[in-house]
Amino acid sequence: MEPGPDADPGIYVGLRLGSEHDLSTERRYLQRLQDAFQGRYGRDSMPETGRLALYLLGLRATCPPPDPAPQRFPVTWLKYYLEKDWAGTRHHGHPLTSYYQYSLGVLALCVHHKRVREEVIQRLLVAEQHQRFGHADGNAVDTEAVVALTFACLEKERHIRAGLAAELRAAVRRARARLVEAQRADGLIGNAFSTPLAMQVFIATDTCRTQPAYGRAMAALLQHLDSFTSAATMAQALLALNGRSYLSIASMQCQEELDTLTPIFLEPLPPGPRNMTVRLVVECPVPRCPQQLLYDSAVPAPAGASLLDLLRAAPPQGSQNFTCVVEWFETQDTAYGPFLTSVQGMAVRPKERHYWQLLSGLGTSLQMGVADYRPKDGNTVILRLSKW
Repeated sequence: MEPGPDADPGIYVGLRLGSEHDLSTERRYLQRLQDAFQGRYGRDSMPETGRLALYLLGLRATCPPPDPAPQRFPVTWLKYYLEKDWAGTRHHGHPLTSYYQYSLGVLALCVHHKRVREEVIQRLLVAEQHQRFGHADGNAVDTEAVVALTFACLEKERHIRAGLAAELRAAVRRARARLVEAQRADGLIGNAFSTPLAMQVFIATDTCRTQPAYGRAMAALLQHLDSFTSAATMAQALLALNGRSYLSIASMQCQEELDTLTPIFLEPLPPGPRNMTVRLVVECPVPRCPQQLLYDSAVPAPAGASLLDLLRAAPPQGSQNFTCVVEWFETQDTAYGPFLTSVQGMAVRPKERHYWQLLSGLGTSLQMGVADYRPKDGNTVILRLSKW
């Protein structure tokens, strides 16, 4: 419940859609959210479409419902962010943030039963038809899933004309089929972290019992629960484990809830090696980088430290001294936890579709975020500025 200085709306959504509750803790967390989002918006800032969408989903899931008047302000800002976000397509063919965040914003409006203009819906339909959600590592399962959830929500809205509803239903079927195709031999859909979101599509479209991929995904998710080490990723897993989706929020009815959850205090782990050493490599194979290899050094850290801890502990090396940069690495909060946005002053550029890829020493994707991956003594971790 204490993920960091800012409360995370995705965590609150996961708590509200649970079958049992600690209501006093949830009320305190909601207050933290409201404090964090108070006066957060600005016309000159980068759109926070995804985060604001999750906040609105959380408000809609609150019981008893909060005063609707204050909700109009974030709804207005979300609509503004969606238009500002989409302006990016005029210059580089995709939203300023991502199709994931853009579709999540549309989904939040739909769950609140706000009218969504057909032009906005057609933007996502065209992107889906042209399969613009992939990236260098393969199919973007999480984006496919959120878009499918958005379409499934919209086609049920009363203001949607019959022809458009039929297009939306067909798009949901296509997206669901691609999710089935993306299922790996071990049952995961994409990776461990995208699987719960993909499962929401089967839950929301009532195909859990008829689609074998859902049962295989649930079995795989149960096998990989130890991968979910942050509160943000646990919240995503809880939705699938409870058989709920973001669309469940739209039909929530406030009634007496089971206030039965109590904090669990875990026993301390048995003592093990106190320290470890991990080789950290930073590669930048793009033209704007001063050199391809920006960093290569052994980094000492406490055993069990996350990659985020490792980055904080990394010592300066040679002329590329980390301390010469104002912030030698930067992160941005997302629904899955911190997302690496800059290393040694080399920031990701959404217009160029660049991102910092996390790789093992063998060059395979880690499929975890910087706060979730915990390297072991002797491991090599590569941070590579890649194109998606």
